[in-house]
Amino acid sequence: MSAVIKVENLSKQYRLGDVGTGTISHDVNRWWHKIRGKEDPYLKIGDSNDRTTKAESDYVWALKDINFEVQQGEVLGIIGRNGAGKSTLLKILSRTTAPTTGSIKIKGRVASLLEVGTGFHPDLSARDNIFLNGAILGMTRREIQSKFDEIVDFAGVERYIDTPVKRYSSGMYVRLAFAVAAHLDPEILIVDEVLAVGDAEFQKKCLGKMKDVSVNQGRTVLFVSHQMDAIYRLCEKVLLMEIGKKNHISTVEEGISRYLSDKRFLLPEFEWKENYPGDEFVILKRASVKSHGALVEKINIKSTILIEFEYEILKIGLQFVPSINVFNDRGDYLFTSHDVDRANSGSISEKRIYNSQVEIPSNLLAEGKINISIAMVSYDPYIVHFHETNKLSILIIDDFDGNSARGFFMGAFPGLLRPKLNWALIEK
Repeated sequence: MSAVIKVENLSKQYRLGDVGTGTISHDVNRWWHKIRGKEDPYLKIGDSNDRTTKAESDYVWALKDINFEVQQGEVLGIIGRNGAGKSTLLKILSRTTAPTTGSIKIKGRVASLLEVGTGFHPDLSARDNIFLNGAILGMTRREIQSKFDEIVDFAGVERYIDTPVKRYSSGMYVRLAFAVAAHLDPEILIVDEVLAVGDAEFQKKCLGKMKDVSVNQGRTVLFVSHQMDAIYRLCEKVLLMEIGKKNHISTVEEGISRYLSDKRFLLPEFEWKENYPGDEFVILKRASVKSHGALVEKINIKSTILIEFEYEILKIGLQFVPSINVFNDRGDYLFTSHDVDRANSGSISEKRIYNSQVEIPSNLLAEGKINISIAMVSYDPYIVHFHETNKLSILIIDDFDGNSARGFFMGAFPGLLRPKLNWALIEK
């Protein structure tokens, strides 16, 4: 394979404040440096693009010294927090904006889907926009016509094919835009988070199409998403970006693990001061994850995990059953557990505050981020009193010392769970 995208020392600087060319003094200063063959003085200043800090300069670096290559036929996932520079990078690669410094080398036609409506004229019909986009890509009318029926079928807009697209819903707009971008034979397909506008069925259809154009047609795909399960299913490598200054290409498993291990994504405790989850029967007040008696964000795979949550019974008469649900970072449902023994014994029946605890044994969960949801249900009649998702999250880690279920295996370990089972060797 050969590199179809090569990015070298790519940087993009923006000036904060009103949109414009800047100030007369800045323009004169730049011109004076330029005619003397000097470096632009404003490229030496500027803050990193960190939204959580106060600006000390009128200039900000959305990207700074980014370097990477993408080979023909690869599907590269681009991940990072909001403000990391992902969309700016795609705009530069799509040639909708120019870099401040550095260079990009691209072989082949590029079709990009960066935001709803990109490349469409709102007053033209879907039919006209399909031919317009094909012409922009350098295709002949006959080539576009040969793909026309396939595009319309994929987008599911046959009934509205001659309706101006300004009357389309955002979902219809993005369905048509993706169908056009994916079917008009680009060598490189660039897709931003815009697919989140579509429903689950359409997202699955798009992922399948991107996989098809890569594997079966040898096209290159760059895909930005905050949905890690989509990155897992589609991509071969990931580019992890951090506030525009750092970029790291790695395997999907390593990149996502590094991304999710950021403490800002981990939460071992959550407490409600008001607006308690629940109903007239029971409310949830606090939930936490502990190991060895302490709140921890990262837990060794060989350690027992304790989940506890505090709730108050407000009204009696039902059989209350505390429960947890455990998911991995891809959203796979690992298991659920209910405290049916306590419920059957009637020990959760008085109006007061309770603290339920449950242990997850060591050497059971696989490495990676774990999300835990807390719930309270009744079965006769069946009522879900509260079910809090995405509140507790921790990271399971392994120190590779050979004393876990991994043993001495150093590669990426497959499977949703990694239990340490009892093995026996019987000699005959």
